[in-house]
Amino acid sequence: MARLSAAARKGLPSSAYVFPAKAPGSGSYPIPDRGHAVAALRFAAGKPEEGAVRAAVCRKFGIGCSRSK
Repeated sequence: MARLSAAARKGLPSSAYVFPAKAPGSGSYPIPDRGHAVAALRFAAGKPEEGAVRAAVCRKFGIGCSRSK
């Protein structure tokens, strides 16, 4: 996963975030590529926003769609 600089993060389109209304602020979860999508799933695990993050990553990359227990 490539590190996003502040300038690069601000340059991302709102569609590259799980929560576009928060973008590019704290808790917006940028998912411009597969590596960031996987990281977003890890960061959101156990938090109230986990379902929304999982759904966005599933729609965009097809990963995290089913959760086996």
